[in-house]
Amino acid sequence: MIHYYAKKHHGVKRLFVRFAYDAAMISKLKAIAPCQWSKSEKAWHFEARYKVFEKLKVMFPEMMPLEERANAEYRNDSTHYSTAKAKKNVVRVVRYEPGRYRVVAYYDVELVGVLKTFPFAYYDKVNKWWGVAIEEKQRKALEDFCTMHDLSIVWEDELRKQQVKPRPESFEISNYKTCPDEMLQKLEVMRYSTKTVETYRMLFEEFINFYATKAVDDISEAEVMRYMQYLVKERGISASSQNQVINAIKFYYERVKGGERMFYALERPIREQKLPTVLSVEEVQELIKATTNLKHKTILMLCYSGGLRVSELLNLRVKDVDSDRMQLFIRAGKGKKDRVTLLSEKLLPLLRDYYKAYTPKEFLIEGNDGGPYSDRSAQAIVKAAVRKTKIKKMVSVHTLRHSFATHLLENGTDLRYIQSLLGHGSSKTTEIYAHVTSKAFKGIKSPLDDLDI
Repeated sequence: MIHYYAKKHHGVKRLFVRFAYDAAMISKLKAIAPCQWSKSEKAWHFEARYKVFEKLKVMFPEMMPLEERANAEYRNDSTHYSTAKAKKNVVRVVRYEPGRYRVVAYYDVELVGVLKTFPFAYYDKVNKWWGVAIEEKQRKALEDFCTMHDLSIVWEDELRKQQVKPRPESFEISNYKTCPDEMLQKLEVMRYSTKTVETYRMLFEEFINFYATKAVDDISEAEVMRYMQYLVKERGISASSQNQVINAIKFYYERVKGGERMFYALERPIREQKLPTVLSVEEVQELIKATTNLKHKTILMLCYSGGLRVSELLNLRVKDVDSDRMQLFIRAGKGKKDRVTLLSEKLLPLLRDYYKAYTPKEFLIEGNDGGPYSDRSAQAIVKAAVRKTKIKKMVSVHTLRHSFATHLLENGTDLRYIQSLLGHGSSKTTEIYAHVTSKAFKGIKSPLDDLDI
């Protein structure tokens, strides 16, 4: 008997197939699509796509979904799953129950020694992770260890992810419809970025498969609105994500199909008006001083020195540092715009020490494989630095950009120059920093001060 099931494997959802060893069946599997053998699952697994599932059903009509009784026969506990494959120089910590965490990392005898001191620590031999209880004391101990050993620590909250309905996988949908080729071609001709094309493709495919039995061009405006209600109520998406969905839908019906009436009326959600989180000059200084690792300190100071977005930091090349003119050249920033921004004189000596120590070849901040550093690792560095300080604000890499702009404004820099340094297309975007600068309020007296109390 052959059984199938789906689950996350190394952080990616996969389609698994189990059966008693049979060389002929294995050859047939390999002919269907690229597949791999999992020792922990004792099963072959494929990319979780409906087309693969359909081919499997045709080749193995007797294939059945895996049930608990059948699962026991394989003598493998499939209730546990590997959250992610361990990565070099990265420690992943995943909360799966209140107070309970899984720690996924390459074997390190010193790290094991730290984990063994945590309450209720145990090692899962099948999935190769540590299960531990973590409170503030253990969190600090783990972050201090990672900082001392130049490891990136990534905190994930699996429990929070389970509270909303997940995006359906393609293989779970019968007769799964892919994004129309004409839409992809139009996006390419209009020179949309690769990331935007992939986002539009994914969002539009989820939309058209929500109405799986209807032709794409027959979906009405009322049905679009019902889909929006589903995204907000059941999927729990944010206003910005909802806007992306609207952009993808409008692009197809208006740009590709030339529609002018039905979908122009599609209203957008009210944007959440939020003031940016800004650190004081003293807090930025505290954050940088708390970071002892050379690469980590370079990352923090680069972001604050030039007001960089995290994507701009990760794409910065060695050749983009102009020490003669004390400038950083930002290539194809947001909106595909080039710009120059500031290179601090205090950063330059640190950059030289960093270059000698790490000898980056292409990207200024390189990952272990020589490519660009990862977004997650950069964010983890900031989070780890914040925990070493008394800062209670929610801080990310982008917070350093907001702080850069606010401190320039407080020092008397004209908003037009700040707009240019940040790469904002509109001055209205830059004006938000006038609402958070502390100096703007110093000359204003509260009416409470005039009361005789």
